[in-house]
Amino acid sequence: MTSFRVGADIGGTFTDLVLLGQDGTLLTKKIPSTVEAYEEAIVDGLSSVFETAGLEPGQISEVLHGTTVASNAILEHKGARTGLITTKGFRDVLEIRTLRMPRLYDLHWEKPPPLVPRYLRLDVDERVNNRGEVERVLDLDEVERVVQRLLDEQVETIAVCLINSYANGDHEWAIKGVIERLAPDLLHSISAEVLPEISEYQRTSTTVINAYVMPIVSQYLRQLSARLQGDGIKAPLLLMQSNGGLISAHVAERKPANIIESGPAGGVVGAQALARKLDLPDIITFDMGGTTAKASMVEDGEFTRSLDYQVGGGIMVGSRLMTGAGYHLKVPAIDLAEVGAGGGSVVWIDAGGSLQIGPQSAGAVPGPVCYGMGGEEPTVTDANVILGYLNPEFLVGGDLELQADKGRAVFQASIAEPMGLDLAHAAHGAHQIAISNMIRAIRAISSERGRDPRAYTLFAFGGNGPLFAAGMAKALGMTRIVVPPHPGLFSSFGLLYADVEHHYSRSMMQVLRDAEPAALDDIWGGLEREARAQLAADGYRPEQVEIRRTANMHYKGQIYELSVPAPNGDFSPEMVAELEERFGQEHERTYGHRAGPEEPVMLVNAQLIGRAIPDHPGVPDQLKSGDTRADRPVTTRQAYFGPEVGWLEATVLSRADLGGGQDEARSGPLIVEEYDATCLIPPDARARRDEFGNIVIDLDYSTA
Repeated sequence: MTSFRVGADIGGTFTDLVLLGQDGTLLTKKIPSTVEAYEEAIVDGLSSVFETAGLEPGQISEVLHGTTVASNAILEHKGARTGLITTKGFRDVLEIRTLRMPRLYDLHWEKPPPLVPRYLRLDVDERVNNRGEVERVLDLDEVERVVQRLLDEQVETIAVCLINSYANGDHEWAIKGVIERLAPDLLHSISAEVLPEISEYQRTSTTVINAYVMPIVSQYLRQLSARLQGDGIKAPLLLMQSNGGLISAHVAERKPANIIESGPAGGVVGAQALARKLDLPDIITFDMGGTTAKASMVEDGEFTRSLDYQVGGGIMVGSRLMTGAGYHLKVPAIDLAEVGAGGGSVVWIDAGGSLQIGPQSAGAVPGPVCYGMGGEEPTVTDANVILGYLNPEFLVGGDLELQADKGRAVFQASIAEPMGLDLAHAAHGAHQIAISNMIRAIRAISSERGRDPRAYTLFAFGGNGPLFAAGMAKALGMTRIVVPPHPGLFSSFGLLYADVEHHYSRSMMQVLRDAEPAALDDIWGGLEREARAQLAADGYRPEQVEIRRTANMHYKGQIYELSVPAPNGDFSPEMVAELEERFGQEHERTYGHRAGPEEPVMLVNAQLIGRAIPDHPGVPDQLKSGDTRADRPVTTRQAYFGPEVGWLEATVLSRADLGGGQDEARSGPLIVEEYDATCLIPPDARARRDEFGNIVIDLDYSTA
């Protein structure tokens, strides 16, 4: 009996399921997200696949999951009632934040409210200096009073973050002991476990977020596990982390801060794996769903990770170009830029009479007007139906019947007539503005970081990514687009490529060239022992463990660090010099310059990744579709390509209908309709299907 691995990704509009058999059989399902109980969509979707494909629950060997549960709790301020214990005098660090502002001269911007109100932020009279020396001993009686006060306020979780605990966490561990004694069942989070790194505000914010979402994530994962097991699925449940690695559900319950951006990570991991097969070391990923659009970058075959990022601040940009608008998380994450633009984004006219897109979205319910589920505001999807890009009768392989006339009527009344435009021109304007909005995400991870997007291949997926990819590429001067198989389910598919990973770090804060090699060995050696112990507990043999070291560094006097690979093995003076040189090269690459050899380099954090390498690849080279839905015949449909081109007869076909060689490429306009997505090939482009089933689009216009 064939066993199957499941990739399940919950988005704001749809929940995507991919089942991959050990024989390469691929089964897919797309179902509207159940926002009131996210696990319902996963369970219902799997039941539907079982019934359609004749599978048994016992055939499931592994469930890999990407979820927005944690991030939604933050964005909607629906996390747990949280208390914070900190050092006397540091009670207000969550409100003081940093000096970073999203828009320097915006006098109307307001900080987001702290996740912990002030009356639930209490302090204790203790002090540890930056060398880890105790200057004021912690009074356990005072700790008991503080903890009891929070319990009297009926907090659901407690965060503990003391000043300089990264250098000596004994006081935090003592407070943890008091909490466990007074309230054994209360969830709690201490910075010595979550983030033993320098940076007071970032460490506090990360620890608070971890505590804030812990009860919600824990409850959700337990409900999901219970539902799966109740349906006979006894397989292990693994969660995608923001950094692109997997962790067990048990670990995710303790460190939910690591899964905040769980959902978008899967697509980037999958794109990286497929790009390696295509010998494309440098790609830009573009993932557009119903609510948001996200971009990331793969360079030299490796996706880029940011050292920290923010949630809830609009455009989400990691690394050095942070907005300062959201809630700060100092944990490794795949470097993503995100904008509020998707198929469900509302189209509206502002007070000045200009056409705008989003960031508000119709979501899954009621959804776009053409869904016929009660939506009353025109959306990007309604515009694409009007333009002829989307099938005017149905989406999702026929599972979703459209009421296109309703969408046209609302768009005509709300947008076209007030602006004095014909319907097609107004809809095309909405499509182009959506492209303009989404380009911000790509520029945030490319040109704003010294990378020319024209040197990269655009890797487009998500339910709406292939529909907008050509327009995006044209605006950026990019000449090639790759659309993977099952693009609308690709974030779920990408989960199947991920490996179990655990990330560890320790702050050092010393001049690198003055560091004793033995001291460096002790730091990284300790981290490696932690990683190997955790992976052994996960069930992996020593020979299955891969260790990667990284170092966060900056020039003395700088604030923000750069991360560079650190050499493995026992440190020597030569290896220290090599590490410093690696930093200099990365600084020049990122900022365009490097300091002279006399400028001291500070080693801020030692970091390490412990990765489990399975005995067999998670995804075979050859896949076969288990989809029993019949392919539709090749047809044509009128599609609108702007006022300069007008309406053209576009060939509507399936992926399988595309030729497989360069000389078999078909010229646009083409519309490739699939169960989970629609791909638009404009008149000035050619498309073919490669040996791995990807759609490869070459744009014929000049980039000059």
